[in-house]
Amino acid sequence: MSADEINLPADPDALRALFADMQARIAASEQALEAERTAHEATRNAVKLTTLQIEKLKVQLSRLRRMKFGQSSERITEMADQLELTLEDLEAEHAHAACAVGDMFPTEERPSTARKPKRLPLPDHLPRDETVHAAPDVDGCSACGATMGKLGEDVTEVLEYVPGRFRVVRHVRPKLACGRCDAISQAPAPALPIPRGRAGPNLLAHVVISKFADHLPLYRQSRIYAREGVDLSRSTLADWLGQVSWLLQPLVDRIADHFMASPKLHADDTPVPVLAPGTGKTATGRLWVYLRDNRRWRPSDKPAALFRYSPDRKGERPREHLKTFVGFLQADAYAGFERLYAPDRQPGLITPVACWAHARRKLHDVYKADPHSVAAEGLKLIRELYDVERGIDCDPADDRRKTRKLSRLRALDFFAWADGVLGQISARSPLAEALRYAVKLKLQLLAYTEDGRLEIDNNLAENALRGIAVGRKNWLFAGAGCGGERAAAIYSLLETAKLNNVNPQAWLADVLDRIGKGHPINKVDELLPWNWPPLCG
Repeated sequence: MSADEINLPADPDALRALFADMQARIAASEQALEAERTAHEATRNAVKLTTLQIEKLKVQLSRLRRMKFGQSSERITEMADQLELTLEDLEAEHAHAACAVGDMFPTEERPSTARKPKRLPLPDHLPRDETVHAAPDVDGCSACGATMGKLGEDVTEVLEYVPGRFRVVRHVRPKLACGRCDAISQAPAPALPIPRGRAGPNLLAHVVISKFADHLPLYRQSRIYAREGVDLSRSTLADWLGQVSWLLQPLVDRIADHFMASPKLHADDTPVPVLAPGTGKTATGRLWVYLRDNRRWRPSDKPAALFRYSPDRKGERPREHLKTFVGFLQADAYAGFERLYAPDRQPGLITPVACWAHARRKLHDVYKADPHSVAAEGLKLIRELYDVERGIDCDPADDRRKTRKLSRLRALDFFAWADGVLGQISARSPLAEALRYAVKLKLQLLAYTEDGRLEIDNNLAENALRGIAVGRKNWLFAGAGCGGERAAAIYSLLETAKLNNVNPQAWLADVLDRIGKGHPINKVDELLPWNWPPLCG
């Protein structure tokens, strides 16, 4: 190839500059490649470490299960259940990491995994639906045109779940051979969400919904399925869950992008007990929810919920979660949010908006303890604010802003009343504490009266966390920290589906089916809940 063909400059100085630029690019590429290799090596080591942790916990669990019943049997059962939860999270994380590693290593260098038990055939008692995949050349050999004769067939049995029962789908692929040129024709194997697996998309969706929406840990699901004559171990279910969470991650990322584009967000958090592996003790992690829902003033807006997990409640957590957001943040008075509101914040300003429901709740607690308290007057004034909101619930933003001029006057009446009461009561009384909370947040509580896009309270975010509270009561521990991160991702998908009036089970099954059949990654928006057919009725 000549210099003219590759457009090399004729000037020596320009040629030297081009050569220096190429050398710099090559050096940068080599540096990036080395960093990628280091990251891959770290992932491979993490997979190995997780495998060792799983084997260690399995030994501990087996020892607990063998212990005889006695005075401490209840405590032993509790410890065993805690280990079950930790194991299912670690096994799911192992499967997720294995998917991320993928084919980045040669076969002989791939991270070793624990020896898996021999796969048993699917139970004979389950009803079977047969699907025949015709060979491409069933009408004649594509090579020579001769008639094809049947050589045999391959059968792939896939375990599926329809509401209330299991079924087996038999994918039959006749194998045809040409009598003239020995060509062989057969349909490709059925596309499944999990390669080399035998779980259909409906079953995978059912496992996910059962764990995260119905709050059934995998080991309990395994026992339920066993009563129906279907042997699905906790390890198998955890492996499926890990691979499904990896498949769905692009959807979570896309929801996060959509979420950050909103002019206003709601935020809240709730504690999650997390079991520390090997210690039997629990630490308190946090699940944060960030909600986009502007339908009250813009009916065409697509709502979304984004959950994030953190091992603590440090202020740096919401700052990391919201590092690209600019706009209004409706939340409680958590001190960790304060640095988000700095005037010089980059990439832009976040304006705090307080929650009248929090202020009302504190006054209501005082009134409940003493029905004769003057807190009743404050509750009456707040109730008038909510009366205004009920009349403008679905009005355009500008109409809401105009109507709220009356709300602002009533809110100022509330603060004038609060200041008067504070001057007459003990500073240490519960009523004084409740009123100081509201007075301290006066500007943030008044913010909603000046912008029709804002809400009077943060109840939208609190409602999104109710399912977490139910799950916490039902299964107590989130297992390892990786389980909290995976739960946050799945909760984001399920809550977003519900917000868009979409059946999470049907949507998730369809999405997994499309992904298994090779849905293009550049068309991931087609799989988002608001682009999926809504639930009728």
